[in-house]
Amino acid sequence: SMAKGRELKGRIRSVENTRKITRTMEMVATSKMKRAQDRVQAARPYANSLAEVIAGLYSSELAERFPLFRQPAKVNRAAVILLTSNRGLAGGFNSNLIKEGRNLLRRLDDQGVETDLHIVGKKGLGYFKYIGRPISSSRIDITDRPTAVNASELVNDLIERFVRAEVDAVYVVYAKFNSALSTPPVSQMILPVTPPETKGPRPDYLLHPSAEAILTELLPLYVRNAVYRALVETVAGEQSARRTAMKNATDNAGDILNVLRRTYNRARQAQITQEIAEIVGGSAALEG
Repeated sequence: SMAKGRELKGRIRSVENTRKITRTMEMVATSKMKRAQDRVQAARPYANSLAEVIAGLYSSELAERFPLFRQPAKVNRAAVILLTSNRGLAGGFNSNLIKEGRNLLRRLDDQGVETDLHIVGKKGLGYFKYIGRPISSSRIDITDRPTAVNASELVNDLIERFVRAEVDAVYVVYAKFNSALSTPPVSQMILPVTPPETKGPRPDYLLHPSAEAILTELLPLYVRNAVYRALVETVAGEQSARRTAMKNATDNAGDILNVLRRTYNRARQAQITQEIAEIVGGSAALEG
């Protein structure tokens, strides 16, 4: 019938519009992902050289004197910083991060550790509010371009609390950006600082100022840098997950359109056949 044809035409139009939107979102996510990927790459050499210097200076005697190296005999309290995104439409990206965060909280809980939860992103915040979990702090104002200042704001207070032995461990849960297709959620312990592994022989430093002065500066930087990297990798992961989700939605809309168009064309042909039959039938009746 004509009504069915009209209804199909409307559905075709609406799926076409949806496909335009998902295709645009896919393109936007692709360009944001490339920019975020550049930031991930840019952060690596700096992080590596920090790690090298710290590993080169590290000695167990020296470690005794630095609170950020303090390995507590028993962990009574831990802080967990969970990174999620503010926006959805990124497949299972946020639910995977939330699940990783929940598993970490459960493991700590099983060990009798009290936990403070610090959340970045509306998605994580919404979930933990919904299940009624106490949240120590939350941030929903960190954008697609996280800064070193954002990292400091998230972790400075925790560094101080660790120094005062009010917390014994600090973890960050984030999306590790291996490649556009691999962005697994991971939990990383950022305090106490585990001395990084050195590759190759230890460099002989002529230290000016002393090793202690250098470590005093570098250790908090190293911790903040770990948080900064977690932030940029998570943004890159979010954009690549969104790109994939939108590409799938776009392809899916294409499949639906093919079916709807075939159905519409068949209905139209049936309609035309019907009309021809009526005309032929009518002229036969006239001749009769």
